[in-house]
Amino acid sequence: MITEALLYAATLPLTGKTCRKFIRHSVDLWSRAGRCAGDWADHEEKSRNAIRAAVAGLRQKRTAVVLGSGLLRDVPIEELARDFDTVVLIDLVHLASVRLWLAAKGYRNVRPIERDLSGYDDLAAGQEPEPLGFLRDVPYLDFVVSANLLSQIGRGVKRRHEAEATGRMPEDTVERLIAAHLVGLWGLSCQYCLVTDVAYAVIDRNGKTHEEADLLHGVALPPAKAVWTWPVAPLGEESKDYRIEHKVIASW
Repeated sequence: MITEALLYAATLPLTGKTCRKFIRHSVDLWSRAGRCAGDWADHEEKSRNAIRAAVAGLRQKRTAVVLGSGLLRDVPIEELARDFDTVVLIDLVHLASVRLWLAAKGYRNVRPIERDLSGYDDLAAGQEPEPLGFLRDVPYLDFVVSANLLSQIGRGVKRRHEAEATGRMPEDTVERLIAAHLVGLWGLSCQYCLVTDVAYAVIDRNGKTHEEADLLHGVALPPAKAVWTWPVAPLGEESKDYRIEHKVIASW
């Protein structure tokens, strides 16, 4: 708890006021990733491999954008920083530990940017959401990866939507904003890679599934080129009696 508190305190002054409410979630994710490092290793490596496969055939490697860069555990940042002229990391929060690691590595061509990628505020203002529309203004853009982000957008939007007064937001807000992210990727003139968890299951120690859910709320996805299971909460993480597994797909 002391380490988490120190990380929170170090990240606070580095984060814009509008994004500070998300620091706690990022610290919690950092803490769980440390506890579950062994169980998450395969998922993280398969995520990195999908991104590597997506960039393998690129003739030009000028600018790469990582949407949902997070802890950088599931992104081959060393290779991206080596091969691309510029790498832009976009997320709500960039923890002080991540910033310090990047500085220690001397990655002068890696730029972290805070941004809400959900499109919620645009939809609330009555506008057609284009959460990835800003990418049209990124010069020399050759590659974009959405890295284990899409289901997080869905969960965050669902929480905000449920807290709103009835009728303020469209009933299909969650589905529309998930779809808007996908449309934004599909509309790019450069190569993209989508890595996202699409469903979860709660499974007891005897292997019986007690609960399942679609994390993308029925929104259609492109054909997957890779599929795997991510043990998000192994036995003992949330309960000694059950584990939580997510199904993950990659497409490019």
